[in-house]
Amino acid sequence: MSYDKLAAIAELIHKYLPSVKSIGSFARITDVTPKTDEELTKLRAMGYDGLTIGIETGDDEALRFMSKGYSSADIIEQCQRLDAANIHYSFFYLVSISGAGRGEIGAKLTADICNQIHPTLIGANMLTIYPDSELYAEIQRENWHEESELEKYKEVRKLIENLRIPTIFAAMGASNAYQFHGQLPKDKEKLLAFLDEIIGNVSEEELQQYRKSVHHL
Repeated sequence: MSYDKLAAIAELIHKYLPSVKSIGSFARITDVTPKTDEELTKLRAMGYDGLTIGIETGDDEALRFMSKGYSSADIIEQCQRLDAANIHYSFFYLVSISGAGRGEIGAKLTADICNQIHPTLIGANMLTIYPDSELYAEIQRENWHEESELEKYKEVRKLIENLRIPTIFAAMGASNAYQFHGQLPKDKEKLLAFLDEIIGNVSEEELQQYRKSVHHL
């Protein structure tokens, strides 16, 4: 939404719901880009805070293939602008978006980006591909290959292992066969140990069975 439309919405909220102190929103990195620093500061003063941004990954190769419309450098630049405006934000990370053989690379690149900014929460969701999706068609054309389910958990482990910032890490959505969350850095070793248990003791077949059972997200 444009700055003007967001400002109009905030005005109505404060008029009819005067007890409201903050206004949360889902957002894309490309939603932040067109707004000036002054507009971001004004939006914060109106109560806009707690954005949830689906950055998906910090892997530029994956971002280009998935036509996300921004780069890892854009994530850093725009989130630093949000930091300057004191607008807090959380991230969605999409496990497996980098494809087979690149998951841990994508996780490390994403951690490198997150370590330069200040997400209050990083939420991991595992890629679930449906037959009517464009990505499914790319797989049929052999232009992209999906990670195994165990690779996905190794990818999540690599991400947590490389995060150096205080944040909440959570994998709580239906796309995750095993749900978990914790505060970093305090709970890092506990989370890594939990993932090691899954990687070492849960079979690929069991995880595949769960993935096939997820009919919608």
